[in-house]
Amino acid sequence: MRTFDTIIRGGTVATASDTFAADLGIRDGRIAALGHDLGEAAEVIDASGRLVLPGGIDSHVHFAQPSGPGIVMADGFETGTRSAAFGGNTTVMPFCVQQKGQTLREALKGYHAEAQGRCHVDVSFHLVIADPTEGVLGQELPALVEDGYTSFKVFMTYEGMKLSDLEMLNVMSVARETGALVMVHAENDDAIRFLIDRLERQGDIAPKFHATSRPIPVEREATHRAISLAEIVDVPVMIVHVSNGEAMEEIRRAQSRGLKVYGETCPQYLVLTAADLEGLNMEGAKLVCSPPPRDAASQEACWRGIETGVVSTFSSDHCPFRYDDPQGKLNPRGRTSFRWVPNGIPGVAARLPILFSEGVSKGRIDLNRFVALSSTNHAKTYGLYPRKGTIAIGSDADVAIWDPERQVTLTHSMLGDGADYTPYEGIDIKGWPVLTMVRGTTVMRDGELVGGPDHGRHLARERSALARPRGQV
Repeated sequence: MRTFDTIIRGGTVATASDTFAADLGIRDGRIAALGHDLGEAAEVIDASGRLVLPGGIDSHVHFAQPSGPGIVMADGFETGTRSAAFGGNTTVMPFCVQQKGQTLREALKGYHAEAQGRCHVDVSFHLVIADPTEGVLGQELPALVEDGYTSFKVFMTYEGMKLSDLEMLNVMSVARETGALVMVHAENDDAIRFLIDRLERQGDIAPKFHATSRPIPVEREATHRAISLAEIVDVPVMIVHVSNGEAMEEIRRAQSRGLKVYGETCPQYLVLTAADLEGLNMEGAKLVCSPPPRDAASQEACWRGIETGVVSTFSSDHCPFRYDDPQGKLNPRGRTSFRWVPNGIPGVAARLPILFSEGVSKGRIDLNRFVALSSTNHAKTYGLYPRKGTIAIGSDADVAIWDPERQVTLTHSMLGDGADYTPYEGIDIKGWPVLTMVRGTTVMRDGELVGGPDHGRHLARERSALARPRGQV
C-alpha cells in the first residue's frame, strides 16, 4: 500500500537549526513524515549525496513593474518565476507598486491579472505606498492588512515614488496600528539630485558615474533617518538592500539599543564592486542598480553583517531590464547620461548559488545559516512560517535538492530570466540546485522546467511575528 505521493529518499536534510539524515514523505502537497523506511510511494526521488533544503524564499523581487515612458521590465511573472525555480526558489515576493492617483485596490487588481496563470512558484505581494492619501491610510491599508497583504515598502528616493518624512511617519503609524511590517529603500534623494547635477555639468555622464552619484553617505544618512522615524512611531522596520559598512553600523547600533530594526543584503554587494563598471563604457549600464555596488571593504562589511546576524535576510532585488534593447538599459529617449539608465539588475536565479558557493563552500557560514538567510528568516519576517521556510511535518512540501559538490561557471543561459545578460557572468560556483519542488510538485529538474506556468499560487500572509499590532502579545 502506498502511503505517500512522493518520498525523497537518502538525502541530508538541513533546516535553520538542524542537519540530519532522513527521508521525506509527502502527501497532498505537505510534508507528512520524516524518518527512515517510509515504505512505498507513487514517486520516489533518490537524493543520495544531496542536500534536501527548504525551498528558497526571495522576499525582494520586481516583476512586470511600470518603469517609466518607453521602458519595459524584462521579466513578467512567467519568466521571473521560471528563473526563480531554476535557482532553487519556491516562493517569491514581488512588489505591487501604487502609482500617483491610483488606489491600492486598483494596483493590486492589475498585478493579480499579470500573475494569474503565469507562475511556476508561489508568490505573495508587498505593497509599495507612493500616494499615502487619507483614504489609503485610513481605509485601504488597514483592510488590505486584514486580507493578508502584511508588508509595505516606502521609498526615500525616485521621482513619483519618494515619500516625505511626514508621509513616512503616517505610513509607519498605520503599520504600528495594524501589525504590518515596513520596508525602506534608504537613500537621500536631495543629495542624489545634487550630485547628479554636478556630475552632468562636469561632463561625467558614463554609467560608471552612477555609483559616484550615490555614495555611501547618501545611504548612511537615509538609513539613520529611517531608523529614527521608526523609533518615533515605535514600529519595526526592515532596511532593504544594505550595501556597505556604514549603513550596516547604523542598523547594528539600533539593534544594540533594543530597537526592532532588521537588515537585508543582496548578492551584488558580495561579489561586485563599483570598479567593475570601469572601462565598460555604455556596457556599464548592465551593472547600474541602487544602491550601487561599493568596494572591497564594503563587501567585507556585508559579510560581517551576514556572519554576525545584523543582516537577517538575503534577497536578490531582482529588477531586470534587457541591455541591448531600446526599451531597456540603452534608453529609448536617446539620452546618454547615467541619469536615464533604468536602475536594476537580474539575479533571482543566481542569488542562492552565489550565497552557497561564497558562503557555505568557502566556510564563511554554515549550512544552517544558509537556510536561515535563504528561506526561514524570510518566512518568519513576512508571516509565512511555518507553512513555508522549513522542513517539518505539516509544512508545505517546498523543497530544493542541492548537489553541494557540483561546480559550474555562471552564464546567462543557465538562469532562465527574460533579460539578455547576467551581471554575474563568469563567476565560478560550487553547489547547485538540481530539483525544485513546490507543494509536492516538481517544477524544475536538472535545469529543465517540469510542467506549465500555472502551478504557483498567491499567498495571503499572517502578520509578521516581528510586527504585532498594539495590544497583542
